[in-house]
Amino acid sequence: MKVMPLQKRKISNSRLLFGCMGLGGGWNQNGITEEDIILAEKAIDAALSIGITMFDHADIYTFGKAEQVFGEVLKRSPQLREQIVLQSKCGIRFPEGKIPNRYDFSTEHIINSVDGILARLGVEYIDILLLHRPDPLIEPDEVADTFEILEKSGKVRNFGVSNMNVAQMKLLQSYCSSPIVVNQLEMNLHKLDWLEQGVLVNQSLGTQYNFSDGIIEHCRLEDIQIQAWGPLAKGIYSGKEVENVTESYLQTKQLVKEMAEKKETTMEAIVLGWLMRHPALIQPVIGSANETRIKNCEDATRQSQLMTRDEWYSLYVASRGKLMP
Repeated sequence: MKVMPLQKRKISNSRLLFGCMGLGGGWNQNGITEEDIILAEKAIDAALSIGITMFDHADIYTFGKAEQVFGEVLKRSPQLREQIVLQSKCGIRFPEGKIPNRYDFSTEHIINSVDGILARLGVEYIDILLLHRPDPLIEPDEVADTFEILEKSGKVRNFGVSNMNVAQMKLLQSYCSSPIVVNQLEMNLHKLDWLEQGVLVNQSLGTQYNFSDGIIEHCRLEDIQIQAWGPLAKGIYSGKEVENVTESYLQTKQLVKEMAEKKETTMEAIVLGWLMRHPALIQPVIGSANETRIKNCEDATRQSQLMTRDEWYSLYVASRGKLMP
């Protein structure tokens, strides 16, 4: 039986990961309300009910309120902390006056971020800390020293990255005594850059991620857990109505629907199962806070095990309109 990289490291065996970006009441400066806490409780309970025991945060999610509301849930159910794995990210800074969006992997910023994360969650440590996207000004020796400080203090137990290519991971790892255990990438049936040669451009932040250098293979060789953010592609194949559709989109959505009906499962399970069928044992990050949609993901692991090679390629070719060269 294949074992996930995180399971090999005895960190987590949760095949799915719940992403907490949708918690906290929205991207505004309003304080959290009792309703926000109740909604978070329901989402967390729904995740737990389908076997998810790993939760993904970032210090910027809803301006810190996602962690804050999760912390309120933990206060009401303190026994939950030892039953789950908590992961958070830091490194993105929002505009301040004339200063634009930027990344900050300085010791001061990382340590201050971790202290803020722990305070909002109301916990003494987090299981994994990820660097939130690559910082062009990274000083790998400084980051390595910072990781060591956090590990020795007991505030962080493991470290990872997000959206980094092979060269970036190798550079950082060459300075760090602790292994990089996670790389979180945007991966789904709609976005196929990770399966093909080319450069993925993040327009909102003006950064490029090169997936042509064997990033999947490198992570497999080094037992780095690949986590997929946006694995449901914003629901475009599982219910969301899309304008200005392409023929390949229509064919893919119809095929997902037919597979779900034939296998007596949900469209979400088919979309996630396709991603999880990959031998890298990709761990999807479920970003919806909707109870029904979360529970619709329950059958994903089984569907990944049942999905044949022919079914996998049928979805792949439909979604891009042709077989890869």
